[in-house]
Amino acid sequence: MKNFTDKELIEIINTNKYDEELFKKADSIRREIYGTDVYIRGLIEFTNYCKNNCYYCGIRAGNTKTVRYRLDKDEILSCCDEGYKLGFRTFVLQGGEDPFFTDAKVCDIVYSIREKYPDCAITLSIGEKSKDSYKAYFDAGANRYLLRHETATESHYNMLHPSSMSLSSRKECLYNLKEIGYQTGSGFMVGSPFQTTENLVADLRFLQDLSPDMIGIGPYMTHSETPFSDKPGGTLELTLRMLAILRIMFPYALLPATTALGSIHPEGREMGLKAGANVVMPNLSPIKNRKNYDIYENKIATGLEAGQNVKELKEKFARIGYSIVTHRGDVKR
Repeated sequence: MKNFTDKELIEIINTNKYDEELFKKADSIRREIYGTDVYIRGLIEFTNYCKNNCYYCGIRAGNTKTVRYRLDKDEILSCCDEGYKLGFRTFVLQGGEDPFFTDAKVCDIVYSIREKYPDCAITLSIGEKSKDSYKAYFDAGANRYLLRHETATESHYNMLHPSSMSLSSRKECLYNLKEIGYQTGSGFMVGSPFQTTENLVADLRFLQDLSPDMIGIGPYMTHSETPFSDKPGGTLELTLRMLAILRIMFPYALLPATTALGSIHPEGREMGLKAGANVVMPNLSPIKNRKNYDIYENKIATGLEAGQNVKELKEKFARIGYSIVTHRGDVKR
């Protein structure tokens, strides 16, 4: 693990080039711990309803043009059934903060998956909840929780979110998750509106304090039905540099090559793996719903992004020297 100085971080972040040397260093570190293994997670986007109005998100409550949907328990279990047959041993249930899914409903869904697939990990990514709610999900069988902090600078957080949301609440949730015993994931957008280099350094320092098991980052991507529709998106190059920095600073971490990376460049996920990432999350959601989970525009949801095409994804990654594995893929501390 390397603890960069702020000055070193600023210099790397502001380098406007494809930093081959940095990426090779990050890749060598991931190989020391994880070899060439790439862990796959089956993503199930089960609701695109959200009570929040984050200024950057396409499924924000204020977007009246998106086609809303919810999957019921049987549909979610059907996604898991298909995923298990395809070799997935981690299911990621992701959705907006949808009040329809009460704690009782979430616990019932989690318990049903746990009962049917005791050898699988269950990850939730459903936003800010009370500590009691998180504990209930954990007791029902959830192992992991993803909650990106988005930005660790309060003034910047307030530029991206309505006044009903706060950075302090987001951070409290993350520390609660860790205390309960979840494998906890956080992360941030790269190139979000008004973001400065200093904001990115603050993100890295917050993550050092939190010490999460998973860190998910991706380029900010615009959506026409948000207040930030005229803002430029984040860049591939900066996202890759941030991935490499994260691998060097957090050698043990599970780092996804995100859908956003694959959406911004046809080889984005492959480039992410070469920069230190070791997780991909193909989509197991019903095909008819995928296009409506439009947190940003031009999001890939078919082709190699589809869980059904994991065999082809495995072959593509093998050609660049990485091996998709089908076990749970827990963090190696």
